[in-house]
Amino acid sequence: MSSIRQSKIEAAIQGELSVLLQRLSAEVCLGAMVSVTVVRVTKDLSIAKCYLSVFAHPEPKEVLKCIQTNQGKIRGQIGIRLKNLRKIPSLSFYIDDSMEYASKIDQLLKGND
Repeated sequence: MSSIRQSKIEAAIQGELSVLLQRLSAEVCLGAMVSVTVVRVTKDLSIAKCYLSVFAHPEPKEVLKCIQTNQGKIRGQIGIRLKNLRKIPSLSFYIDDSMEYASKIDQLLKGND
């Protein structure tokens, strides 16, 4: 369970990251539409795990690799936007496969009817 401070930081990073990835879509996201689904910050506020959904691109892993390559640039831009944070957490990016998982479970349940 995260604290109120963690939750506020997670929401702030998620919002700024969403705007940033939308603005830098051509160069950072290879033209794909990327949605930030969840951001989780560790208790010591040093690491933020960012889960992304990738749309309109045949290879989401390529997009993720490009985003990871530009991680420093993204973190710097978020640091500029979130001036009230003393230290910006290190960002680590992951593909959010929860929609695929839910779809698979739904298929299995429909098949058992």
